[in-house]
Amino acid sequence: MIQIKRVYEPPLKRDGYRVLVDRLWPRGLSKQAAQVDLWLKEVAPSDSLRKWFSHDAEKWEGFLEKYSAELRGKAPSLAQIKALEKQHGTVTLLFGAKDPDHNQAVVLLRVLKRRK
Repeated sequence: MIQIKRVYEPPLKRDGYRVLVDRLWPRGLSKQAAQVDLWLKEVAPSDSLRKWFSHDAEKWEGFLEKYSAELRGKAPSLAQIKALEKQHGTVTLLFGAKDPDHNQAVVLLRVLKRRK
């Protein structure tokens, strides 16, 4: 199972293997408090896309399309996440954005669910 969660929420045992999918480390959060097992920066949106989107919900559809296209070129990282799921059972993709519905982890989860 692959799920998503805001990195600022308390870590729980049911999170399984915790993977941060942000390009930047979350502000004000220590590595100890985050309890991240893997920081997979390379699967995050490009800097230019991240800056363009700027977590603006009005740009969501465009971000969804553009980031999905970027993910097509990141097959090794997607395969790595799927392998972690097989190895650990549960993988939690962590994100720092305040909006739980409009962020890269939501898109990444959709793309991963479509992959066999």
